[in-house]
Amino acid sequence: MSDMLAARAHQGATELRLERVPVPEPGARDVLIKVASAGIAPGMMKLLERGRFKHLPSTPGHEIAGVVVAAGREADASLVGRRVRVHPMLSCGDCVYCRTDRQQLCAETAMIGHAAFGTGKLELYARYHDGGLAEYARAPDWLVDPLPDNVNFDVGAKVHDLANAVRALKCAAIPEPGRLVITAATGTMGTASILLARFYGARRLVLVARSRERLEALRPLAGDLPVELVALDELAPDWAGSQGLTRRLRELLPGGADAVLDYFPGGPGTMQALRALALGGTLVHMGGNATPLSMTVAEAMQMCWKIVGTRACTRSDTDAVLELLASGRLNADALITHHFPLAEVNRALQVMLDRSEPIWMAVVHPQGAD
Repeated sequence: MSDMLAARAHQGATELRLERVPVPEPGARDVLIKVASAGIAPGMMKLLERGRFKHLPSTPGHEIAGVVVAAGREADASLVGRRVRVHPMLSCGDCVYCRTDRQQLCAETAMIGHAAFGTGKLELYARYHDGGLAEYARAPDWLVDPLPDNVNFDVGAKVHDLANAVRALKCAAIPEPGRLVITAATGTMGTASILLARFYGARRLVLVARSRERLEALRPLAGDLPVELVALDELAPDWAGSQGLTRRLRELLPGGADAVLDYFPGGPGTMQALRALALGGTLVHMGGNATPLSMTVAEAMQMCWKIVGTRACTRSDTDAVLELLASGRLNADALITHHFPLAEVNRALQVMLDRSEPIWMAVVHPQGAD
């Protein structure tokens, strides 16, 4: 076992390259994982273009699940042979953010197999920048979580996205009567949020996305929660300039939404969903929308609105997901709609980017697993 197949990111490249590279050697506190499933996210290539991958060439893939096949001399030897997932968030572990369940704000914040976000020395990232789009991956043993027996590798790889949704739902702190709007509902974060909403105070859902056909497919994810749909394609052609989304949400929720989980990546939808909030409502944004908000601070003050920006998740969020999965109260199998072999990783990324077909979550199988 001297070398392996990996998808590699290179400076200036617009696609990943399949290459033979050495199997990583586990250090003293590391484990070596035979990767069964690796999640993919379309934002990865955008971050690569923006220079957020600080060590190139490297192997992307921050969502990793597989079997531990070796452990370093100081690592937890009981992990060998275990089915695991990797928590990709690297942080110092000692600062005020790390000590208060906000590791994503640490100056050392970076992600295994992904981008660097912190402003510190990023020494952990220098060692662990390679990720899971390969036959084997190395990770520190303190970031490895055993998978419950009833959780398959595909869902294990996507625990991170499920936990991102948990973070957004926690930030929303949905009060009674639990009226929740989810925008960009047909995407990865939207579908994860629908599945988890009932555990975090939601009692009624309004789902917003472009296509009614794709929205209709989401209904089973909500379980027994009442669901209403808003298809942007069915609004008046000038909805973006005439507050058409706000009006439609207000028709469905005359008292306003108690919370909005906003995943719009751009455009006026965020502001219009904000104006559909009830008194004291909260909008949580995790979509990266760069469109300015067209409102005064006084308006937010008068309405007692809370606008919360958040990104990524913490170990408490992934712990919550793993507990729900282990208990059987949560089954996320239906969220995995697409599977690709490692040889088709670029096609997988393109399918996620152009969304030419309905897709919720996708995984790559470096070992050719089902």
